[in-house]
Amino acid sequence: MSAFPQADPERLWSTLQTMAALSEPGGGVTRLAYTRLERAAHEQFAAWMSDTGCEVRVDSAGNTIATRPGRNDGPAVGTGSHLDSVYHGGRFDGIAGTMAAVEVARLLHESGTVTELPLRFVAFAAEEGARFGQACCGSKLAAGLSARAELDERRDRDGISLADAMRSVGIDPDRAAASAWDPGEWSAFVELHVEQGSVLETARVDVGVVDLISGSTRIELTVLGQASHTGGTPMRGRADALAAAAEAVLIAERLALDPRHRGTRASVGRMVVEPGSITTIPGRVTFSLDVRDVDADRQRLAVAEIVARLRAACLRRGTRLEARLLADTSAVVLPDWVRNEVTAAATELALPYRVLTSGASHDAQMVNRVVPTAMIFVPSRHGLSHVPEEWTEPAQLAVGTDLLAASMLRLDARAAMLAAESATTGGAA
Repeated sequence: MSAFPQADPERLWSTLQTMAALSEPGGGVTRLAYTRLERAAHEQFAAWMSDTGCEVRVDSAGNTIATRPGRNDGPAVGTGSHLDSVYHGGRFDGIAGTMAAVEVARLLHESGTVTELPLRFVAFAAEEGARFGQACCGSKLAAGLSARAELDERRDRDGISLADAMRSVGIDPDRAAASAWDPGEWSAFVELHVEQGSVLETARVDVGVVDLISGSTRIELTVLGQASHTGGTPMRGRADALAAAAEAVLIAERLALDPRHRGTRASVGRMVVEPGSITTIPGRVTFSLDVRDVDADRQRLAVAEIVARLRAACLRRGTRLEARLLADTSAVVLPDWVRNEVTAAATELALPYRVLTSGASHDAQMVNRVVPTAMIFVPSRHGLSHVPEEWTEPAQLAVGTDLLAASMLRLDARAAMLAAESATTGGAA
């Protein structure tokens, strides 16, 4: 492979900082799914990609797709990630991958490199589940995995449906299914992302290659008790919804720590207590449960066991439990052959790497249903993510971007070779 220019850490940092500024006030970055701020980020991404000579379009789900033509038409190699954030999150989650995509496009443009087949650079909409409880909305629609009814059912904490949020930014939910990708138009996809764990930092390795992405089951749980006066109600006569919910949190933690569930992660990240008065026993508590695992059977078993134990605890406390499934995704094994091209590129660049599993959900997990996909990780300092302290050194992001570019060029060459062989075979027949 001929020499290709290296990514510029300072330019990557500047680009990333521009995106970080598109945030609601307060600590960290808040740029929620299907809001004006998220769309502003997509518009900035589109402008940068247009400057590199790409043809840019926004699909019917709100995903922004930039295409750089190759010498010939044919199935494209793609890359990208997302631009939305959680509440008060960091500046790298999702953005690292989209800014790496921008940098690769710039390097191709500046060096005059022309690939054999097209390349595509994607900014997915609404990857984070923070607002609606459903992760990877844009990429699920691209993969043809979302039903129209889900867009009306998913609601944020203000009661706004996912469909109405889409309408508020000019996206028609009735047309969202038209964003589904045609597998014949893609040859491979590679997503760069921050690790959101500490494996790479501990190993002092700048890049990781993902073999497996964990599944996730998300449930909204509501404990119904009896609100009453804190002074007038005896301790043994209470139906305290918060006490039951507090026990529920520990039940989930204990199960995930059980050796039988080694590898399971169970978390409660949000809790709403009603009526929320210092002198009133809580009568209603609504909270989230997020269970993740690389083993789909163990994941579902853990959820079933946790809910069963919660029901028993609530019954014992004179309260009642209601459960509503928000999302359920199985673990995904990424195809060996795409990963092998990425590791071969790392070897060519003399980059040490680690093969590791992702505990988080990603757009790659969804689009892998229609296009063979790989993931590249770059280190997260102290393993922190979804918090303002999230950090990856610009130099590490540049190394990951170099690996991304090299991987895309290898995958393009492979796709072109297979296309030529197919044409020859077809001609001989």
